[in-house]
Amino acid sequence: MIVFTVISTLFTLLYAVLIMVYKKGWKAQPIFTTKQNKPSTKISIIIPARNEEHNIGVCLDAIIKQDYPKELYEVIVIDDHSTDNTVEIVNRYKSANVRCIRLSNHLSDNTIAYKKKALSIGIAASIGELIVTTDADCFAGPYWLKNIAAIYEEEKPVMIVAPVDFTNNGSLVQLFQSLDFMSMQGITAASHKLKLGNMSNGANLAFSREAYNAVDGYKGIDHLASGDDYLLMMKMQHAYPDRISYLKNTDAIVKTAPQPDWNSFIQQRIRWASKSGKYDDKKLTSILAFVYLYNVLIFISAFVSFVHLNTIYSYSFFSLLFIKTVVELIYLAPVAKFFNKRWELLYFPLLQPLHILYIVSAGLLGFIGVYKWKGRKVK
Repeated sequence: MIVFTVISTLFTLLYAVLIMVYKKGWKAQPIFTTKQNKPSTKISIIIPARNEEHNIGVCLDAIIKQDYPKELYEVIVIDDHSTDNTVEIVNRYKSANVRCIRLSNHLSDNTIAYKKKALSIGIAASIGELIVTTDADCFAGPYWLKNIAAIYEEEKPVMIVAPVDFTNNGSLVQLFQSLDFMSMQGITAASHKLKLGNMSNGANLAFSREAYNAVDGYKGIDHLASGDDYLLMMKMQHAYPDRISYLKNTDAIVKTAPQPDWNSFIQQRIRWASKSGKYDDKKLTSILAFVYLYNVLIFISAFVSFVHLNTIYSYSFFSLLFIKTVVELIYLAPVAKFFNKRWELLYFPLLQPLHILYIVSAGLLGFIGVYKWKGRKVK
């Protein structure tokens, strides 16, 4: 018990320091305010889509309403073997700088990296200086493109990472995902500022065509089903150190719905976690490993406390749980304010045990690396 207490105390102190560092990094990441009044960058928006008939119209409507010159952007939707009306819906927007490419017309081999293939085909067919990727189930506010173009023109980055937010219908599964994802978004911004490892999300990502071509696009990572965002970012980080910008501005947020049920949520997180063995970033890998082990430690503490029903073990478990919850709430407060989700923090302590269980299980299943996504089984 003494050894376990010492280890638990040490891990808890280190975890608390890490989370407070993330809070400092989030606060230090400045809000981007554009100085440009008239953008000049030609943008190509690339959207892979598979069976998105219920979402693609909302996505395209939001793009068409952008406060950005129509002659300076194009939208290319790459249909990934949809069996619904996705293609028909996209084709209705032909007069609004939108066109659709069928992935099935370009596949000549067996691949598991359908999204990377779709993106590479869309980029090859595009003409913009700046490539912006998003997903078919996403939508953005009217100043999304203006902010992306502004930071590109002012800071000259090769890649721009921008915030993503989950909508929330108030159900337990969506509330849980919203809190978890909001925490990851805060860490993404903090990590960029403090140089603790790069993170990104393909739902709101931009990069220059010149840099994309210079690193040979997805070549070398196109045998992996996931990681179109992070793995490309790592290639650019190696080729262009310190030229990745984070766009912290509420007008640049892209919103998307979380997974509708627990099974879909777990499958999504396994897909994300399956990239963990591919990280070529020692700082990020070390931090992720430490966070995972800390959650495993708390999980073991809970199990031992339940088996022995001993007040000492119970005290240890609830102490770990309390400190972890308080520290994370302190970190999340300014992040939740940015995303206008402070009310969600009321539920955070209640969902903490479930979050620990999810971290432990998703990490283990992600290591195994078998999941179902978009109707496909991937290993």
